[in-house]
Amino acid sequence: MSDAPDVGELSPPNRTLMGPGPSDVHPRVLRAMSTPLVGHLDPSFVELMDEVQELLRYTFRTDNEWTIPVSGTGSAAMEAAIGNVVEPGDTMLVPTNGYFGGRMAEMAERAGGDVVEVDAPWGEPLDPDDVAAAFDAHDVDVFGFVHAETSTGVLQPEVPALTSIAHDHDALVIADTVTSIGGVELRVDEWDVDVAYAGPQKCLSCPPGASPLTLNDEAMEKVLNREADARSWYLDLSLLEGYWGEERAYHHTAPITNVYAIREALRLVAEEDIEERWARHRRVAGALKAGLEAMGLEMNAPEEYWLPSLNAVRVPDGVDDGEVIDYLLDAYDLEIASGLGDLEGDIWRIGCMGYSANPKNVSLVVSALGDALARQGVDVDVGAAVEATARELEQ
Repeated sequence: MSDAPDVGELSPPNRTLMGPGPSDVHPRVLRAMSTPLVGHLDPSFVELMDEVQELLRYTFRTDNEWTIPVSGTGSAAMEAAIGNVVEPGDTMLVPTNGYFGGRMAEMAERAGGDVVEVDAPWGEPLDPDDVAAAFDAHDVDVFGFVHAETSTGVLQPEVPALTSIAHDHDALVIADTVTSIGGVELRVDEWDVDVAYAGPQKCLSCPPGASPLTLNDEAMEKVLNREADARSWYLDLSLLEGYWGEERAYHHTAPITNVYAIREALRLVAEEDIEERWARHRRVAGALKAGLEAMGLEMNAPEEYWLPSLNAVRVPDGVDDGEVIDYLLDAYDLEIASGLGDLEGDIWRIGCMGYSANPKNVSLVVSALGDALARQGVDVDVGAAVEATARELEQ
């Protein structure tokens, strides 16, 4: 047998996280994770579970009884939503206008569903007329859409129009709110969304591990009355109902420290006030956008679809996007990301999320990106960009 590995003390770099997630974590959340562990059925933890559910309802803007943090990353919450609501033989309508609509399709197919698509170009939202036409052409049981598409920087407008079309055809609506919850306006009940899932590591500024999910009564009734069990035992909501519902019966060992973390992250949301938080993201991201545009850069999404929490910026002709990303990481300890799927190599994705959405960080992004572009021979006026950013932040 080999000798014990000689592994040194953990010492990760101190980055400024301005990519598509994770975002910087608030010190209070980190402190919450260092508090003593208790059992996942301890009376104190059960009380904490109730608090987390109430805070999630506040943040989702819902009264849904069935609102929980799923044990896992945002993709686990996504799979819990789709894998429980979509039954074998169901038809799910999914969008084609971004990377995560494609992931919806994959999960629906694995759940035994038949997938049909409503088309829109990458970089544009869904048109309600196209959604209505897709419903007229297909017998749809479940409609999924991405509220804030992380791969394109597009915010879906007219959500009530989409949900109304679906409900007129007796279909349930599943919304991907991973990049919107806690960062841009999201009103689950008012917009008649049946199911919404999210991730904690973006605008909530919480380490991944416990991911928000909410279902209304109609959606949960479908889950509890399935003819066949959900294909995932771990993510079977009819079983998780026993743990997160009134019974508090054992199902699995919850990620206790991650639940501590999301509780503190959600407390920060409530203390700031959810509508003030939405306004902060728009104000700070607006300053970032102003600086980038003053530098001569172009946003991928037009103004009416711009997503403040995820800014997709077109890479100028002749610029190597990867070299810029690497330079920012090496020279500034600053993380941004490249494009996904159809936009790989064409955009940078710059997050402005949660604790990371602050004047210091957006000012750093503008000046550092200007430096990186100048080193590649791009004619940029960094001074004008910094001034534009500062001017917006002063308003």
